[in-house]
Amino acid sequence: MDQSRRRMGEASAPIHHGEVLQGMFRDRGTARRGLVTLPCPLYCVRARFASDSGADVTVSPGWRTKARTAARLALSAHGLPRGGHLEISSDVPLGRGFGSSTSDVLAAIGAVQDRYALRLTPEEKARLAVRAETASDSLMFDSTAVLFAQREGEVIEDFGHPLPAVFVLGFGSRPAQGGRGVETLSLPPARYTDDDVLEFAELRAMLREAVLAKDVDLLGHVATASTRLNQRHLPVPQLDRLLNIAEEARALGLQISHSGDVAGLLFDRDDPALTVRSTRAEGLLRDIGIVESWKFATNG
Repeated sequence: MDQSRRRMGEASAPIHHGEVLQGMFRDRGTARRGLVTLPCPLYCVRARFASDSGADVTVSPGWRTKARTAARLALSAHGLPRGGHLEISSDVPLGRGFGSSTSDVLAAIGAVQDRYALRLTPEEKARLAVRAETASDSLMFDSTAVLFAQREGEVIEDFGHPLPAVFVLGFGSRPAQGGRGVETLSLPPARYTDDDVLEFAELRAMLREAVLAKDVDLLGHVATASTRLNQRHLPVPQLDRLLNIAEEARALGLQISHSGDVAGLLFDRDDPALTVRSTRAEGLLRDIGIVESWKFATNG
């Protein structure tokens, strides 16, 4: 093909580090599944989309089918030519709970958007993402924390500000799996009781207060409570020992991916004793066989 006729669009998409809250929430008279993710700067996905005269979108690597579907949907939604080639490059570990599928999808949508100078709102991207992958994370909302209905692609509540800034000591919570992670689409949706829904309502209110007050202690409480409530759905090995480590290292709380194996001990980013406490936590994790860890800080 004549390369001069190819036009390129480029985009990138972030990842997250699992959730600080996930459950069932009352919204306009009904109960809806929702989640609040924890931003993470460690990895990203990049996409390039070159339009051509073909009849369909191709993708490389060929197994990135959700990204290809997302590009197709974006083109179709705007009545654009169907032909093009999508290239995805990523350093995101797969199946761990970093939101890699949503990152692929959003990068693909963004590359199409860039190629054709489209104006897409986060809400539009969310709807496309859910159509492309059945359930999506909330990575398209990158300026404020949102409670996101992952299976409908809709915001249940926009908290109006980012989550309070924290330091995260991340680790793989299932070392016996050797970092292979969890096949998230194979998991059945969690079943919550009426009492659970009441507890999630309280945690939602606490998180709202934590965001408004930039209260990192309250954020840690919410994350730990969500971890406990979801233990029946995707059990975290050695949870009691991890909670003891959080207490002994004086972490703010324990945060997990509710559909993966990443977890994190949350600390006050501005604590003068941060290095001492996080180093202590690393040692305690090694004592129970968890040697894979990483560190990052979020922006508040």
